[in-house]
Amino acid sequence: MRARRAKSALVGVAIVASAAFSAVGIGLASSASAASKSRPAIAKGSGDVDVISAGSLQTLMTKIAPAFKAATGYTLVDTSGGSSSDAADIKDKVDVEDVFVSASPAVDATLEGSKNGSWVSWYGDFAASPEVLGYYPKSKFAKDLKTMPWYQVITMPGFRLGRTNPTQDPGGVLAAVALKETAKAQPKYAAALKKLATESSDEYVEDTEEADIQTGQLDASFMYEADANSQKSPFVSLTGTKLAGDYTITIVKNAPHVAAAEAFIEFLLGSKGQAAMKADHFEIVTPAKLSGSGVPSALSSLFK
Repeated sequence: MRARRAKSALVGVAIVASAAFSAVGIGLASSASAASKSRPAIAKGSGDVDVISAGSLQTLMTKIAPAFKAATGYTLVDTSGGSSSDAADIKDKVDVEDVFVSASPAVDATLEGSKNGSWVSWYGDFAASPEVLGYYPKSKFAKDLKTMPWYQVITMPGFRLGRTNPTQDPGGVLAAVALKETAKAQPKYAAALKKLATESSDEYVEDTEEADIQTGQLDASFMYEADANSQKSPFVSLTGTKLAGDYTITIVKNAPHVAAAEAFIEFLLGSKGQAAMKADHFEIVTPAKLSGSGVPSALSSLFK
């Protein structure tokens, strides 16, 4: 049984985050695109917007919360975790959510159609981030990771490697794929890499992945580049692979706060939200790529 994850009301208390956004120009009207200028201003309101999001977006959500509150009047209440677990929580009605932000379109598909409860009828692909290997800067293997192939270093005796559970998080799926693909391309390390792809002894919860490599509990862990950047964690690219998380957003069926949900999506996909994502080196998809049907007319100009 999954434990119910506590929601975090991300109110405008992060003064440092607000200052950081000012530094990257998050509040500058001049950064808005012509398309965003043609859209009406975000409707203001009050109350909460309940968002369930990929754990790799937790830092981003914390950063944008003050600016979102200032721009709309709504308070962002975020529940972060592995996207597959998030989808299961929606199906099981563990929480009543307004917006679902996933790290994989494949997860959205598990919520589509009558057999899946028709929780989602559309979603927009709005950003991407490559899968990388974040590492503990004081690890005894840190120098090796900077100078040697990543797949060689992680197979060294004593190396503590982490990844999320593939059944709960798309990042864990990508980690397993990276290991298996590299095993085929690097026969010398094939046996060790295949073992790492299947074993679960070093799995960790996505919400704590950065804590593990910041405290030294792990030497390295698979994560998204944007997540590593947001946590200021050093990382190395997974040379030989081209794997990335694709972030999507949608409104959940029977969302109790539809106006707030629309305001949140308008904000995240608008100039301010994009500025925040660019600061962490997300690869922005603009306009967002729409799949399915039924997107609210107020948001239609954000998608193609």
